[in-house]
Amino acid sequence: MSRRVLVTGGAGFIGSHVVELLERSGREVTVLDDLSTGKRGNLDGTKARFVHGSILDATALADAFADVDKVVHLAALPSVARSVERPIDSHHACATGTLMVLDAARQRGARVVYAGSSSAYGDQEAPRKHEGLREDPLSPYAAAKLAGELYCRSFARVYGLRVVVTRFFNVFGPRQPADSAYSGVIAAFCRAILDGRSARIDGDGLQSRDFTYVEDVVAGVIQALDGDSDGCVTVNLAYGSSTTLLDLHAALCELARPHLGGRPIPPPTQAAPRRGDVRHSLSDSSRAAARFGFAPRIGFAAGLARTFDWYRTNTSPGTRT
Repeated sequence: MSRRVLVTGGAGFIGSHVVELLERSGREVTVLDDLSTGKRGNLDGTKARFVHGSILDATALADAFADVDKVVHLAALPSVARSVERPIDSHHACATGTLMVLDAARQRGARVVYAGSSSAYGDQEAPRKHEGLREDPLSPYAAAKLAGELYCRSFARVYGLRVVVTRFFNVFGPRQPADSAYSGVIAAFCRAILDGRSARIDGDGLQSRDFTYVEDVVAGVIQALDGDSDGCVTVNLAYGSSTTLLDLHAALCELARPHLGGRPIPPPTQAAPRRGDVRHSLSDSSRAAARFGFAPRIGFAAGLARTFDWYRTNTSPGTRT
């Protein structure tokens, strides 16, 4: 078991959940985060050593890597839509930043778990996206995240670095930001419903996603971190079930109605499809189960209920974040 684990992007939505689970398992944790998308408050209640800095800053990286022999690399600039608007920023954060982290890990001989993205698959005819498919990124974000994967593979081959690429699908749960144009759809829907506004759906709403609750994803990340593997292994971490955006909105409305005092919920508003978006995304996670014992415990329905309840009880109208 590692003496100390570094979590890049550890003040973010997923990263803060990783930190909590690592600490519950007895690990000491260092967090490196520039707080560009994360929040320091996400780490309240943890004992993590916090380094305020960017993965693009060699000095901050050297500080963060002190006494570290395992790394969960989550730092990135998320959102397909943001990458379409700011492709250079997306490349620097996701591709160059990953190269910097890998080089620091190489110097320490640290095992790395890299948060890859299902966006690498693009739109392909295979109904379930599996790791043997050729990648086909549709957006600058997908291309930048895939570039990070390619660096992972090359560092494993050239330097013998042990890396696991965990491809996330659509992760949701408590603490996911809901106050941004780039917010995840579940967070955005929860906020709109609670605020009495019409939720926006980009496209016809029939696009489907493999929505996966954050605690199940994080458990898979820790299994990969502590697993016994050499070279670079790529695995999907998701449920293997799909939900359309219209069905998602309907499910959240059912969860909300008992708490709205009879107030009606406006129907969703449809907007133009977003450039770079994948139409359907569904995982085959059998490799993660076979290699690292990935076995989600919570599931979509229970995770959705927990998530809606978190937004309902942790925010109030006019201050939802």
